[in-house]
Amino acid sequence: MPKTIIKICGLSTPETMEAAVEAGADMVGLVFFPKSPRHVTLSDACRLADIARGRSEIVALTVDMDLHGLQRINELVQPDIFQFHGQETPEACAAARVMMRRRIIKAIGVSERADLEAALPYVNVAERILFDAKPPKDSDVPGGHGVPFDWTLLKSLDLPCPFMLSGGLDPDNVAQAITLSGATAVDVSSGVERSKGVKDSGLIRAFVAAVRSAEHAKE
Repeated sequence: MPKTIIKICGLSTPETMEAAVEAGADMVGLVFFPKSPRHVTLSDACRLADIARGRSEIVALTVDMDLHGLQRINELVQPDIFQFHGQETPEACAAARVMMRRRIIKAIGVSERADLEAALPYVNVAERILFDAKPPKDSDVPGGHGVPFDWTLLKSLDLPCPFMLSGGLDPDNVAQAITLSGATAVDVSSGVERSKGVKDSGLIRAFVAAVRSAEHAKE
């Protein structure tokens, strides 16, 4: 069976970045959103990206960032992929893809089946759709809350592009989440933290191992 793509998001220290890469994460995410406890500066992001470059794909996560900000990240950090986690329109995503010459992941918040329709305008723009749990109503941060949604909503989803599952995943439940959703890619942030915004190298390794173990169980 195809290998499940694993993304570890919100990395902010050299130690945890190295742990994610060494564990075999396919993608590593850097968050550029000051309201997030996982936010990194451009200078820190450059150092972290250098650890992963050529070993794991580097994903730059932004939230409704203007073009100037995107260009700065693109030039200095040189990510492989941009992940848009705000209210970016399909047109804005398409323009960024062309101007930055990078692949695009678009995040869509989900709490019920009807929310899946919001992905449709992006399927010809994004390389992959990331389905994440909708944030609590009083939150001004769109992701990283450690809250799952009904993973079975994705089981029979028919999209022209692949999707990634996020929201409430951790080493203990990721195998079940993959089975219930049919996801071929998973994204974790708070589920591998010992406190909000602070990644734990042991949990990162455990998460990757849990995904790989689930793959072997299905062979």
